[in-house]
Amino acid sequence: MKIDELNLPEGLDPKHIPAHVAIIMDGNGRWARQRLMNRSIGHSEGVNSVNRITRFASDLGVRDLTLYAFSTENWNRPADEVDTLMNLIGETILREAPELRENNVHIRLFGDIDRLPESVRRNLFEGRDLCQSCNGLNLNLCLSYSSRWEITRAVRLIARDVREGRLDPDDIDESVIESRLVTAGIPDPDLLIRTGGEQRISNFLLWQIAYSELYFSPVLWPDFDEKAFADALIQYQNRERRFGMTSEQILSLQK
Repeated sequence: MKIDELNLPEGLDPKHIPAHVAIIMDGNGRWARQRLMNRSIGHSEGVNSVNRITRFASDLGVRDLTLYAFSTENWNRPADEVDTLMNLIGETILREAPELRENNVHIRLFGDIDRLPESVRRNLFEGRDLCQSCNGLNLNLCLSYSSRWEITRAVRLIARDVREGRLDPDDIDESVIESRLVTAGIPDPDLLIRTGGEQRISNFLLWQIAYSELYFSPVLWPDFDEKAFADALIQYQNRERRFGMTSEQILSLQK
């Protein structure tokens, strides 16, 4: 769908859509608990929100949508919940991949994927490969991911290159570090959204969000819909991103 065909909420400027939006999807368990349901129901309902927001972001022209689907710390949850989450993630990607391909959505997987169960990896890879040729929205799924894991991995890769003579320590700069991150080659998020009312980053994209705008929504993830997403974008559009410069400098660059 073209953006001019959308029924956009008042105040949302279709010409000022962030290129990269990252989301910490929080509140599935609390959503279920409020309804006296099993937490697994909340996770299943959360999948519907993923579908809604992915479609809407694609229609708006967002280039990268990065979702925190399963953190390194989530492995510490009760085993039955972890199993449910793992199966849900793998089955959902495989099931939704044909529709994602029809909508030209490209899938990328970030994190310690080797730690996932083999059956889950198989489903994820099959779904990803089905959308390999798509060149629309990049749907970046962070699975078994944490920023400290990512940075530690990058340090190991750099240390290995130094040890083997491929890299001089004096040549290590920000670009060298960024090239070893799992997000290498992807622009940093313009906007980071966290749902569910919590106001913390939870070990997510710590390097990449150095200059991202942060938005904390009280809406639990299963209830996060197009309007809630649009509210976050409107907030983003009403902020001035200075990147260390003054307002006057920003204005002069825009002329």
